Amino acid sequence: MRIVYRAQNLIDAHLVKDALESAEVPAFISGEYLTGGVGQLPALDYVAVLVPESSVDAAESIVREIDHALAEARLAIHELDDDADSLVPQPG
Repeated sequence: MRIVYRAQNLIDAHLVKDALESAEVPAFISGEYLTGGVGQLPALDYVAVLVPESSVDAAESIVREIDHALAEARLAIHELDDDADSLVPQPG
């Protein structure tokens, strides 16, 4: 098994795993149950998506596509937060 994606959170890991499995690429989430032990702290580098060595090439393009979509979504959310902050009156 080889890591093809290091997730920022469990939701991202499942999105990637589901996309891989939809393309008939077997996938496994490692560290899924460690996130509960960390509590409210971010569980960076604990959660990863793995595939068999024979599926790495097929998985890489799918992972790139999902990672790109997640990055765009995070940017859009950040921009919405910035726009909302500009509507709040500032003291002074």
